[in-house]
Amino acid sequence: MNDLDTLVAGFRRFQENYFTEDTALFDRLKQGQEPRTLVICCSDSRVDPCLLTDAAPGDLFVVRNVAGLVPPYEPDCHYHGVSAALEYAVKVLEVQHVLLIGHSQCGGINGLMNQRAGQADNEFINRWVQIAQPAREAVEQALADKPQQLRERACEQAALLLSLENLLTFPWVLQRVQQRQLALHAWYVDIQSGALLHYNARRGQFETLVQQPAL
Repeated sequence: MNDLDTLVAGFRRFQENYFTEDTALFDRLKQGQEPRTLVICCSDSRVDPCLLTDAAPGDLFVVRNVAGLVPPYEPDCHYHGVSAALEYAVKVLEVQHVLLIGHSQCGGINGLMNQRAGQADNEFINRWVQIAQPAREAVEQALADKPQQLRERACEQAALLLSLENLLTFPWVLQRVQQRQLALHAWYVDIQSGALLHYNARRGQFETLVQQPAL
């Protein structure tokens, strides 16, 4: 069985599990979607948000990109995929939560941390991850004498916080947050340990939300 056949077989199981057994769910979804949470996360194949949260179809409105970044508000004539999805989720679907999910061993952040001036190994990735350049600069300044692995982990988390800040540059996001109609969250998945961390804004730090599993 080749890779595509495996995916087709998976869709058949999806049909059996949802269309056949959970007909009430899809009768409701046929009328439209009403997700309460927008998830913005990395495209990395190891951190599928629906699998991580055991979400059912219709639960999450998901946006994925390299490193799971949110750019700042830029109302110009360029293409803005993340911003368009954010606008749709907030203004049309009226989600109540925006959840950013980052993770360890992020290739996008690794690429950012190892970029050199004048380097141009790809057409799009380097420019995209430059969104997180302020996070890299802060980490490099604060942890200049620390091992590369530690600095990359710090940058992965700092990039999440930068994306949280960028979310608030969108006026309709800021307005809803101030009116307590929308809540922003940042999670960090530790792939090595299986633990889940979240950002505690009151304490200004990432804290364990779900402990690593007992093996």
